[in-house]
Amino acid sequence: MLRLEPRTRAPWWLGVVSPVMAVVATMLAGGLLFALMGFDPVASIRTIFWDPLFGPAAGYSRPQLLVKAGPLILIASGLAIGFRAGIWNIGAEGQYIIGGICGAAVALAAYPSEGFWIFPAMVLAGAAGGWAWGMIPAILRNRTGASEILVSLMLVYVAQRVAAWMAFGPMRNPEGFGMPGSRNLQQYPAASNPELIAGTGIHWGVVAAVVAVFATWFLMSRHIRGFRIRVAGLAPRAARFAGVRPETLVAFCLGLSGALAGMAGLFEVAGPGGQITDSFGSGYGFTAIIVAFLGRLHPVGILLAGLLMALTYIGGELAQLMLSLPAATVQVFQGMLLFFLLAFDTLTRYRLRWGTAR
Repeated sequence: MLRLEPRTRAPWWLGVVSPVMAVVATMLAGGLLFALMGFDPVASIRTIFWDPLFGPAAGYSRPQLLVKAGPLILIASGLAIGFRAGIWNIGAEGQYIIGGICGAAVALAAYPSEGFWIFPAMVLAGAAGGWAWGMIPAILRNRTGASEILVSLMLVYVAQRVAAWMAFGPMRNPEGFGMPGSRNLQQYPAASNPELIAGTGIHWGVVAAVVAVFATWFLMSRHIRGFRIRVAGLAPRAARFAGVRPETLVAFCLGLSGALAGMAGLFEVAGPGGQITDSFGSGYGFTAIIVAFLGRLHPVGILLAGLLMALTYIGGELAQLMLSLPAATVQVFQGMLLFFLLAFDTLTRYRLRWGTAR
């Protein structure tokens, strides 16, 4: 009989190797899936993981790698802080949407004015909107004991309805011939988020993501608040005895992750997205959860994991275009990656044994 036996001490290298093993297992399982669907598995995997970087369309897809990775890294950096403390923000997608709406509202209120203050004000509004949306589950958990997992997740659907209402109502472009959606902020220079270096895909959202990686590293490894977060996640009772207030930690972690998700939404609506539509949510908030865990909740790991997940987005689009793979390819790949990541994580804490339990 096959059983799991807890490890008394896990080798350090298992924590490093398990994400790599998860990626390899995802490729193998994905290739098998493509073969069962009637597609060439080698060509499919090559198109998803190789062609975006070195294929014929690499000149276009390489800059897109940073465009896609920016919001994933920015959101995952905030989520990882809460996850380290055992505080589970599953609703970053909703905070992303609300942040985009709040930031766009500032731009549309200022239109057609031109001023250097408009874009910074949009960034602050986006962060404030995401923070406020993240504080709802924080307040409910602290006051009523409600699960932040359920509350934050349910608020995603509320945010999606708010975005649809804005696109069809208050934010609808008066010059859009009745079509839903706000003005295109890419056409409003004071509110746009263009490439900072042409042909690289680097915009202010990518810069913010890099800053978030360094700030998260400093917080978690060099600041007393980071020490308290780590202690609260590893030993909640010991953290209370050490004077850590759980309510303060919940508010800090959910508020911070919400603010970063809101900023990501703002950078997206002012840049690649361009406008608020009824389908503004892109799924980045959910994918960022995978990025955080794939990166082992470490800032450098999140940076690398964000680039990998962005690669699956771009490769999936190429596979749809070149091989006619179904549109759900990316979601299937990401789901399999999370499954294998959790499976291999289990093996870092347990070992397989044959025989009956003693």
